[in-house]
Amino acid sequence: MKALILAGGFATRLRPLSCSRPKTLFPIVNKPLLQWIFERLVHDGVDEAILAVNALTQFYIRQQKPPKCGLRVHFSIDPHKSPLGTAGPIRKAEKLLGHNEPFIVLNGDIFADIDYKKLIETHKKTNALATIALCRVEDPSRFGVVELCEGDCIKRFIEKPPKGQAPSNLINAGAYVLSPEVFGLIPEGRAVSIEREIFPQIVEAGRLVGCRINGLWMDIGKPAEYLEANKLLLDSISPTISKPQTSSAEIRLPVALDQGVVLGENSVIGPYAVIGKNVKIGKNVTITNSVVFSDAEIADDVQLHGVVVGEGAYIGRHANIGYGCIIADQAKVRENIYLRDGSTVCPAKEISENIL
Repeated sequence: MKALILAGGFATRLRPLSCSRPKTLFPIVNKPLLQWIFERLVHDGVDEAILAVNALTQFYIRQQKPPKCGLRVHFSIDPHKSPLGTAGPIRKAEKLLGHNEPFIVLNGDIFADIDYKKLIETHKKTNALATIALCRVEDPSRFGVVELCEGDCIKRFIEKPPKGQAPSNLINAGAYVLSPEVFGLIPEGRAVSIEREIFPQIVEAGRLVGCRINGLWMDIGKPAEYLEANKLLLDSISPTISKPQTSSAEIRLPVALDQGVVLGENSVIGPYAVIGKNVKIGKNVTITNSVVFSDAEIADDVQLHGVVVGEGAYIGRHANIGYGCIIADQAKVRENIYLRDGSTVCPAKEISENIL
């Protein structure tokens, strides 16, 4: 079984963190999102993955080398400065995907606990041309919404309807099973939207089917959603996390500490703190509901609440970091600096004056 992972987006809403990494490599509880995806695919019997990416994303993935988890992995590269949308990459990867059997397509920026075996079984049982994983949400206006009829056949597919006008709260969860016939519906050599151009055709043919999922499903498209994804996953796996042994700091579960973390005296870590590899944390530091990427350094007497600190960043002593701040990779915040709530610091930027 093959899977095509769509990972060619630019993650503009996650800037400045996405200036130096694609969204699919963002760590979720100290593991790249792509690794979580690989593990789930292997668990459900997939043995080959094709990554549909732009050239820069391919570079970052090759550089970071996330574990392949036993998958055979190939790349399908979008044309330079010409993104192909959500369906164009499927047509471009036609030779790699082949025509022998249905295949999985999934968005590489969604953290989801999807039962791909169930999705494939539903697809084969219903003789569908496309089977969409469906997830129930409170506000469907940001997503593709479906209206179901008898037998979970999809009657309508509406992309991002206005608030209050959605026909249901069942949304496209960003994972499909497609039969090879779908290649003939996708124009070649241009950007194509599978939601707006391809699914409506399949609806007309009566061969678009929905399959409801019940596991975790999280969009990490915004910083607040990224923090929430880490928080929800910590809750989910907290029974399997052992409390780190330290006499110098207080640990309030759930937390996740990677290898090589150094904790200063009288610091309080957690709840909902994710600390990456080789992070150095000084004395009297408090970190809650925050993610600190690897190799960062937090000096003495700093409090972080609802903050994301990028790889190799430095926060000086007595810095006052407001709620919801983002400190990007290699940035430096000097001693006694105040950053108001929601401030963002670009990569390698040095902050030596207050941001009020």
